[in-house]
Amino acid sequence: MPTIIKLKGWRISFFANEGNEPIHVHCNKSSSSCKFWILPHIYDIRAEYLYGVTPKDVREIRKIIFDNYYTIVEAWDSFQERRNNG
Repeated sequence: MPTIIKLKGWRISFFANEGNEPIHVHCNKSSSSCKFWILPHIYDIRAEYLYGVTPKDVREIRKIIFDNYYTIVEAWDSFQERRNNG
């Protein structure tokens, strides 16, 4: 599970074994966990699930994701390319 960002107690990462799912990140902090789909074609994100996440947490993680949007997309693309090329 490559970690992309650690910020404000959040660990933003993705899993290597999730098949052909579109670009997304898992966000974990203490007992809070969420997953956001990254939609680069419209520069947006959508929550897939939110466990133990407060509205304040959602605002904070959304800001982190948007502030690091291109870093996340580039990390995903790079990882997928390495995976596909062995």
